[in-house]
Amino acid sequence: MHPRGATAPTLRDSYRVDETYVKIKSEWKYLYRAVDSTGQTIDFMLSAKRDARAAKRFFRKMLKAASHSSPRVINVDKNPAYPPAVEQLKEEGTLPNRTQLRQCKYLNNLIEQDHRFIKRRVNAGLGFFSFKTAGRTIKGYEAMQMVRKGQIEGVAKGDVEGQVRFVESLFKVTAEGFRKTV
Repeated sequence: MHPRGATAPTLRDSYRVDETYVKIKSEWKYLYRAVDSTGQTIDFMLSAKRDARAAKRFFRKMLKAASHSSPRVINVDKNPAYPPAVEQLKEEGTLPNRTQLRQCKYLNNLIEQDHRFIKRRVNAGLGFFSFKTAGRTIKGYEAMQMVRKGQIEGVAKGDVEGQVRFVESLFKVTAEGFRKTV
């Protein structure tokens, strides 16, 4: 996912994939996330379940993005849902056979640390009251985190003034469009 007007930077071919928990209507749901070897966000997906079907759906979503190269290796934790999902994707030709799946919890420290920024926002909100609201809100959190990471063309990481101008330009366009419709 790339905010409007942005283009994707070149991503590395080593992906880190993990899921974290999000409370929705007092029940735990799962936020699947992927980053490249430099910590740049590749994709994310909210899911009601944590099984092979959900993992396969996330991998398929992640691989569909035109800006991503096929991964050489996908690092995951010990979740037993990942190997069958990857095998199925290889069998159907969605994922190249050369792609290696590595299950090692210590190789995913990068994404575990990346979860902190999203979890800090989610936990401050004391959970969500609907799946739809959670999905929309998390998209906003993820988009703002991508801006902060410098994943917006022409806006570097740490360039707070550039980040502010970028966000203002988004809302200005939205506000002008809204005025025209009223």
